[in-house]
Amino acid sequence: MALSLYDISVPVFIRSLGNLSAILEKGRAFADAQGMAHADLLNASLFEDMAPLIAQIQRASDTARFAAGRVGQQDMAPIADDEASFDDLKARIAKTIAALEAVPARCMDDREEAEVILKTPKGDIPFTGKSYMLSFAVPNFFFHVTTAYNILRHKGVPVGKLDFLGGV
Repeated sequence: MALSLYDISVPVFIRSLGNLSAILEKGRAFADAQGMAHADLLNASLFEDMAPLIAQIQRASDTARFAAGRVGQQDMAPIADDEASFDDLKARIAKTIAALEAVPARCMDDREEAEVILKTPKGDIPFTGKSYMLSFAVPNFFFHVTTAYNILRHKGVPVGKLDFLGGV
């Protein structure tokens, strides 16, 4: 059986979001052990012109939900970007995972050549379902998950590759 658009996205997003939630918990524990204000981690970024940890989690969440919505033609309710704590971020991840778990695999069947339009402030970007998933959604999701991991690692949180991968 060939891999489907569902196979290469939704289960991958769910697994990585679960790993990200565990990494955030290690970040919270590290901050507590160091006597560090949680905000010092939550608002940290790698460079001044980069979005902070909170925004990285929000964008990973949005990317996963929007990918399933756009390609699988699923209604994905928006989630307000109002997180301000580790608990808030973990709740957002849990909501995202729940939404993804509700996506039926068959909704992406035969959607490889379907038109997917990404609307941006600079204009619409046309994709096929396959090109959107492979050249935009999955790479964009991992950009934000990796950046979140790197922010925490940069701040001293003791996480490693197996935390990111989830103990394969």
